[in-house]
Amino acid sequence: MTDTNTEWKKTACILCSINCGLEVQTGGEGGRHIIKIRGDDDHPVSRGYICEKSQRMDFYQNGADRLTLPMRRKSDGSYEAISWDTAISEIARKFKDIKAQHGGESILYYGGGGQGNHLGGAYADSFLKAVGNQYRSNALAQEKTGEFWVQGKMLGTGVHGDFEHCEVAVFIGKNPWHSHGFARARVVLKEIQKDPNRKMIVIDPRRSETAAMADYHVAIKPGTDAWCLAALLGIIAQEGLWAKDWVAQHTGGLDAVLPSLQAINVAQHAAVCGVDEALLREVARCIAQAKSVSVLEDLGLQMNVHSTLGSYLQRLIWVLTGHYGRPGTSNAPVPLLSLSKASKGESSVGANSAKRVERRSPVANAKIIIGLIPCNVIPEEILTDHPKRYRAMLIQSGNPVHSLADSQRMREAMRALELSVVVDVAMTETARQADYVLPACSQFEKAEATFFNLEFPRNVFHLRQPLFAPLPGTLPEAEIYARLVEAMGELSDKDYAPLRRALRFGRTAFALTFLAQSMRKPKVMKYAAVILYRSLGDHLPKGMASASALWGVAQLYIQGNRKVAAKAGFGGFPIFAAERLFQALLQGRSGVVYAMADHEDSWLSVGHPGHRINLHIPELLPELGKLAHEPPKQDPDFPLILAAGERRAETSNTAVRDAAWHKRGSYGTLRVNPQDAQAIGCQDGDVVQLSTRRATVEVPVEVTDMMQPGNISLPNGLGLDYQQPDGQLVRKGVAPNELTDCTQRDFLAGTPWHKYVPARVSRLA
Repeated sequence: MTDTNTEWKKTACILCSINCGLEVQTGGEGGRHIIKIRGDDDHPVSRGYICEKSQRMDFYQNGADRLTLPMRRKSDGSYEAISWDTAISEIARKFKDIKAQHGGESILYYGGGGQGNHLGGAYADSFLKAVGNQYRSNALAQEKTGEFWVQGKMLGTGVHGDFEHCEVAVFIGKNPWHSHGFARARVVLKEIQKDPNRKMIVIDPRRSETAAMADYHVAIKPGTDAWCLAALLGIIAQEGLWAKDWVAQHTGGLDAVLPSLQAINVAQHAAVCGVDEALLREVARCIAQAKSVSVLEDLGLQMNVHSTLGSYLQRLIWVLTGHYGRPGTSNAPVPLLSLSKASKGESSVGANSAKRVERRSPVANAKIIIGLIPCNVIPEEILTDHPKRYRAMLIQSGNPVHSLADSQRMREAMRALELSVVVDVAMTETARQADYVLPACSQFEKAEATFFNLEFPRNVFHLRQPLFAPLPGTLPEAEIYARLVEAMGELSDKDYAPLRRALRFGRTAFALTFLAQSMRKPKVMKYAAVILYRSLGDHLPKGMASASALWGVAQLYIQGNRKVAAKAGFGGFPIFAAERLFQALLQGRSGVVYAMADHEDSWLSVGHPGHRINLHIPELLPELGKLAHEPPKQDPDFPLILAAGERRAETSNTAVRDAAWHKRGSYGTLRVNPQDAQAIGCQDGDVVQLSTRRATVEVPVEVTDMMQPGNISLPNGLGLDYQQPDGQLVRKGVAPNELTDCTQRDFLAGTPWHKYVPARVSRLA
């Protein structure tokens, strides 16, 4: 049956962290398809902006490998469908047994929702507390933890650049034309390019789409970001280009840092990174003399050699030149919910932060940053006879077998666990290794949202309404985790009864009862998300029960952000202000401005004494000194450097498992410079053999001068094992992490070197 609905419905894109507001029409077979998509002019962040990625969302919504029943792995490796009651009871019992025998610290949680599926994490948190979980990880731990650690040491707050208004925009290992990173990216890039009074600087080995638009493309050799950034700092220090009065007023630690910067051999560092020294001096002066500069680093730096050091050096550049806390520079957004607190296991709706102490993983002794163990050590934490090894794993809306370094090692680790459970919409590569797979509703079949709220001065939260009823046989994560917590005997109807009774008299009575219950019964705060879901959920609009946890988030947000909330219209007595905010979120089809900050608030957010930015990180200054003596090493057996995972027009979020959306152009090629292609003896379109220390694959070549000699790249997000409607498994493209090595990682944060993989390419016989 085909049903067409011409009504335009508000939603948002789920394929990158910006989550642009969209309007869609639904229809097709059963009325369950997204058939038309356009930008939402009413959305306060994206303002009608749209890119090609959003056109692929129906391939996510209606993937042939979506699950409709819980699956249990049999002894022969195949799977059988089981009932929800059976799945919940068996999983709860097995987790309970592992907790009793080995403690909750033997259970690892991975995931939390990807780019747009964050509400489920609030309910997973309740279940994790029930099993005593202490260790968590997700994709942020293979990308952003080094940056977050540096940011905490220097500023004590998250910051984001104002690219819409900056005079100079700097992108390091970043191609916002494809990967965005800020709202309306392509519009803003074009505005900067066309304005003669503005400049764009791109530091990247590739001549990416953004680099081609730049005034300065600093085409460094692969893996030399730190040398380039150090050279820029050396120029700023040695030429006296830093903002002396501003730095004296707003920072601390200059005396400890300046001698190291003045000692940098700029000419030597320029030679290492392969960039003309004169160009580096011109770029340094451009940054120092600009009225406003915004800088954005991304995976090209963060998944590379010296990544944490690079995150430190780039911040020193814009801090020393005075680019913080005013228009066009970096400022501190106000999160509705801090993801760093959430990842540490602090309740989404309660629990005060404990005193900070350094934590380490139990086997590899790896540093835990924002509550996350490094992704690259997960196999080490499992494949051992260490008594503290992880024995069970819960994975939600994540695909570590495909997305983490060294897929072979990750598969081995998954199968070595005593229990593994995946909660996801499809039979992913990770699900195919798990003991149980629980089918969740799609992101368009329930209330959903993202907590990536990076705007300034207005922060926006968009609670998305469901477009479709849940696919039969699936459940929202809120329901899955509520059932698991109840099956473990932690909650029952008697825990919900007082709040259900209070709701008969309205939400003010509910709020007062919740606060009273939370003071009397510790479990109310411990399991607040599930308790809210079971009590408040039935009183919310149809399909919106999963938004219940946001009631608690709104309460906490108002308590901690009275000033900026009041400016956004949510002032007054906290309980009532939070209630108005929650109601606004429920009704805000295009998102809600929940915070209105100013540049003074950015300074007040700096979490160090006197709100002064700290310049001195003692753990990293010795690493800066080593650059003069330890240039990147070359492996004669693997003379090329592979960037394993490049954003391209033909790549998409791995939530989109069906590659049928791709209709024209190249797909999954290995990009090679013409000089290297000639040396290999291959031409455009030839299939070659690509080898690293971990694996060998066959891949078609794309010869392009986007790549510099010695640097090759594969696209991200490909090589998925997609089950077609006829049941056949099809893999299109190469899975990059079949080629990467989990032992190659940052010394401090443990982030992987996906962009620096020694490789060789040879012709096929």
